[in-house]
Amino acid sequence: MRWLVGWSSIAANFGTVGQVGSVGAVGTAGVVGPAGGPDEEARTVHPVGSQLLWGDPDPLWAVGDWRPDEVRTITVDTFTRLAVLGCCGASDEQLRVGLFAARGGALRHLTAWSGSYTVVVQVGRRITVVGDLAGARPVFYTPWANGTAYATAALPLADLIEAQLDIGHLAALLACPDVPEALRDGTPYAGVRRIPPGHALVLREGSREITGYEQVASLAVAAPQLDPERAVDLVRDALVEAVRARLTAPRHAPETMAPDPGPVPGMGPAERRAARGAPVPGIGADLSGGSASATLALLAAGLPGMPGTVLGHGTGAGERLLAVTFNDLASDPHGREAELERAGAIAANPRLHHVVVAGGEEALPYADLDSGPLTDEPGPSLVTAERHRRRLAAGSADHFTGHGARQVLDAHPARLADLLMDRRRRDLLRPVAALAKVEGPSAHSLFLPLTVYRAARRLARTPYRTGIEEAATRLMERRFDEPGAWGAGNGAGALDASLAALAWSRPGPAARWLTGEALAEVSVRLQGSAARPSSIQRPGEARARGALTRAASDHRVFEQAAEVRSQRLHAPFLDNQVVRAARTLPEALRVQPGARAAILRTVLSGAGVQDLPAGWGATSHASSAAADRVGLRAAVDDLIALFDAPLLADAGIVEARVVRKALRAAAEGERVPLDGLADLVSTELWLRRLVSRRGTCWTGTAAPRQRAVAGGVPPRRSL
Repeated sequence: MRWLVGWSSIAANFGTVGQVGSVGAVGTAGVVGPAGGPDEEARTVHPVGSQLLWGDPDPLWAVGDWRPDEVRTITVDTFTRLAVLGCCGASDEQLRVGLFAARGGALRHLTAWSGSYTVVVQVGRRITVVGDLAGARPVFYTPWANGTAYATAALPLADLIEAQLDIGHLAALLACPDVPEALRDGTPYAGVRRIPPGHALVLREGSREITGYEQVASLAVAAPQLDPERAVDLVRDALVEAVRARLTAPRHAPETMAPDPGPVPGMGPAERRAARGAPVPGIGADLSGGSASATLALLAAGLPGMPGTVLGHGTGAGERLLAVTFNDLASDPHGREAELERAGAIAANPRLHHVVVAGGEEALPYADLDSGPLTDEPGPSLVTAERHRRRLAAGSADHFTGHGARQVLDAHPARLADLLMDRRRRDLLRPVAALAKVEGPSAHSLFLPLTVYRAARRLARTPYRTGIEEAATRLMERRFDEPGAWGAGNGAGALDASLAALAWSRPGPAARWLTGEALAEVSVRLQGSAARPSSIQRPGEARARGALTRAASDHRVFEQAAEVRSQRLHAPFLDNQVVRAARTLPEALRVQPGARAAILRTVLSGAGVQDLPAGWGATSHASSAAADRVGLRAAVDDLIALFDAPLLADAGIVEARVVRKALRAAAEGERVPLDGLADLVSTELWLRRLVSRRGTCWTGTAAPRQRAVAGGVPPRRSL
């Protein structure tokens, strides 16, 4: 895991923090200064395994296995400097211009470059840390040592203040995972806060301010919309630049974890490398047969750039990119035939080297839950980490993935209400007709358009406060068996899922198994949010941004849970410039059936890729749900043992017998929301790994004596 950390405090006469070396060198010196002052603690603590970017009075460190080109600093004078961590396509001159713009308060300039990165600016005693638009690169902060400490990971700050768990946040994460009003700015650690996406943290001698740098859509007046063709062109340009930023970055040959054992019967060099856990040098990409991953693979293969390493590794026979397809042989060997055929047709491109990774029972969801790293936060990818790690180990040192494309480009069903608010009823005809077609002929099919229209009109006429209060009441009354409550891929029809999404808020699939006490606390959170003044967005825009934030958070946990040594995962759809360009797409275009596939087809056409296989843009929810069910059935005994005495029950969030009953029902094929069970299992796993960890992220004479959540999970207090 890689992160940066720093702080801003009141005292201005500190000593110096060690000796600032060149970028890439690992610094181990602590903060040196006169003893006895109010900030003695701050001056004698530093993160383990860190490199110092700049020193007192407001130090900044980069921690973890950062590549040299991923940490860049621009310095004008001692107290005017900028640090960019991550993959950033800006030149040094552009970074310098951005520094001068930020000195005048123009923070948006710092988010307009291609790539995925975090920016820290120091101007005098003012420190500005800029988060991203999606939430894939979050910023956290906490009060500490007469000032404020900040980081791009929550766990180090929790260690710093010896935080306990925030049980209420964990309950909200299970009950309403994509509702910002329930999660607020909290984290699983009490006292550690998160700045919202599209905002920056501004620190001035310990005081803090959170300011937004992006315009928010109004509830009453729609933002001016671009012409559809122009908007799609902006998405194409942003996506091309996002891929180009990765291609023009220096290539790195991965470190070999173990020597090659030599020839092994039935295994080639690639298989032996994957077994050792080392990726292939060069550029690679997922190729699942879906439109998002295929678009990135074809763009990366066709754009000019540096395909291999400086020594020539990762290239051969004219191939520029390693495309990896996962073939699930255990759950549904015949259900993904069409998807695999599309992937094979796309991989016929001579610039692609296609590798198919076959997975058996060992690669099912819920397999090998005893292993795996501790992630910063819980996430559903913890139950599928081993499955993804096998695929990624056969990939490249820089590997593209299509995560986030659905949330960035697709239209959330609640956007139908936004169209009604703009009196654009005609634009509802095609999406409603598509829903009726998916449902098939039935006795009530003639009434489907009217049903959807009524639901959209109800949402358009429901005030924000009323909608959030209704959600709080639904939790208190445990009304979970409403249309679409099972979620996509869990047995809900497209119509039911769309009707459930036409609301300001909806419970998550795991809410049905939470205790009444936990649901009551989440309900109180929602009611408190409804009573506070806020910048109210249009319902469709608000729901879409909440879904994107959840997807970006899940991707961040996925990166940490399935991490392969010396590998970098790239999700260009979550980049600032791609998210910003996608927001210019007119709502009338987004809600049309097949809009994402049509947009990506146009992107590829503009890049010179014309021939695409039949079935381009087909979804794969059914195959994913089938794998979840087979994996749960195979691991049901281990999962029931996991919930014999769960920490979630100790915290008062669930009752163990209720969860065990649900696991048995799902294994026997009953209709149970599998996404909800995955959320429960992953949260329980995360809690056990957190409680059993050893050590801390900090060292020094005044380092914290305990790790985060020392003493285990506190018992739940009664309301």
